[in-house]
Amino acid sequence: MMKARGKVGFHLLLKSRFWVIFLFGALLFGIRWTKGAGYLDFYSVLLKPILPGTAQREWIKEGENIERSIRLKLLEDDNNRLRKALSLKQFNSEQRISAAVLSRSSRNWWQLLEINKGAEDGVLKGQTVIGPGGLIGLIDSTTPLTSRVRLLTDPGHQVGAWIDRTKRHGILTGMGTNRPKLIFLNKNTLAKIGDAVTTSPASTLLPPNLTIGIVQFVDEKALPSPYAIVQLTASPEAIDWVQILKNND
Repeated sequence: MMKARGKVGFHLLLKSRFWVIFLFGALLFGIRWTKGAGYLDFYSVLLKPILPGTAQREWIKEGENIERSIRLKLLEDDNNRLRKALSLKQFNSEQRISAAVLSRSSRNWWQLLEINKGAEDGVLKGQTVIGPGGLIGLIDSTTPLTSRVRLLTDPGHQVGAWIDRTKRHGILTGMGTNRPKLIFLNKNTLAKIGDAVTTSPASTLLPPNLTIGIVQFVDEKALPSPYAIVQLTASPEAIDWVQILKNND
């Protein structure tokens, strides 16, 4: 009789252990299957009455304010950069000569524009030519009634350039393509894609701070000097009228 009762108790113990192990295994499987979502929900319900407290709310609010300030500053910087990139320095009518484009060879090896104003209109070799978007090139030669503009993209054509954000000088060099190369004079350029490129504020051949373009690519490891590829903001292929600046002071 005692043995029978012992066997029954043993079987009940085994069954109870089986169900405990089974339920524990099922719980682990459920946590694994739901990736702990139910456990986290349960945990959050337990903590909800005490979190976040007053101090935590202040920290969260302060963090949000800091994030908002940073985003606003970045937006302001981008806005100022784009405004600078898209604006032209203002010259009065006595300082500039408007001219129509007669022909263009911007896709040939010699990248030039022919315009309908020449020496009789006061156009001189070396004067600056601008258009909607920024600097286009320089007067290369004149006749009494026409002039030839050598574009910034013309192979070997070089002008001094400047990135105001990094305070770095460079030489903008035409390569026969629609995007010239900016060769930096400093080994550490600090340049980034999107930087505005202008004429150098120290230039004596060109008016300072004329918009040239936007940095599209930077190679810091290039030898012998790092360089950037610049997308011009004034596209000669789409310009029908230009302005010649009478002086470069």
